[in-house]
Amino acid sequence: MTELELEPHRAELTGYCYRMLGSGFEAEDAVQEAFVRAWRTYDPGRGPLRPWLFHLATNICLDMLKGPQRRARAMDLGPAAVPGAALGEPLPPDRWIQPVPDHRVLDPADVAVGRETVRLAFVAALQHLPPRQRAVLILRDVLRWSAAETATLLESTVASVNSALQRARAGLPATAPLDPEVDEELLARYVSAFERYDVDTLVSLLHEDATSSMPPFTWWLRGREAIRAVLLASDAPCAGSRLVATRANGCPAFGQYLNGEPFALVVVEVAGGLIVGASTYLDPGLFPFFDLPMSSVPASRTEG
Repeated sequence: MTELELEPHRAELTGYCYRMLGSGFEAEDAVQEAFVRAWRTYDPGRGPLRPWLFHLATNICLDMLKGPQRRARAMDLGPAAVPGAALGEPLPPDRWIQPVPDHRVLDPADVAVGRETVRLAFVAALQHLPPRQRAVLILRDVLRWSAAETATLLESTVASVNSALQRARAGLPATAPLDPEVDEELLARYVSAFERYDVDTLVSLLHEDATSSMPPFTWWLRGREAIRAVLLASDAPCAGSRLVATRANGCPAFGQYLNGEPFALVVVEVAGGLIVGASTYLDPGLFPFFDLPMSSVPASRTEG
């Protein structure tokens, strides 16, 4: 068993673990542990390497999911805030669906198909399912494994897998579709307005029911007018920001720098040619994970 044999499976396996766990950091830990176990236990006589890696990764994820807490988005934790309401106390990192870089979880050959299945809303919806149902749904509906393959991996039966899949599909909350491709002109206007703190232009790019959240706070907003009110009342604390483009969860994303220092990772969701959601993760620790610089940056880039 060599690294050259394992490495081609990393992105697909990391994507699977991310959908299971809701954290890119935990997903990478799970994959690394699966690789270590594969080095120790894989026997070609068992069959192909790929199913064995997924068997190991599934067991690792199920062990990691034994705690009572599930990861969520702010919108899953309570009603929208009233403009002017306090942010409240931050929640610890293990309560949040964390963003993940596209290149770590999406196979370039299948990126268009994979984007929808790593959206923040979809990964959050998966967390509502019991872990074994979650594994069955991901394997069957996302990765397109057969019922027989899934049953073998889970050391179960085809009948049990089909029953679990039916229950998982029924229990999975619906999520709204996003635009498969985002207009680069829209993104350029967003970046320009953000960096100039041009509230009127920013708001004009929002859907009337757009959401805005700022993990690790449960505070979030719904609606163009609520977002406008907060932006106008905030004394422009983000004026002078610079944005550097990246990709997260199948969506456009930006590293936000304030006063030349990493400040937040902003994930932007687009549907119908308008911005329907912006999740601002106030965690500079995400920047290395996204290969973003940790120092001051020049004027904005709109390519990443």
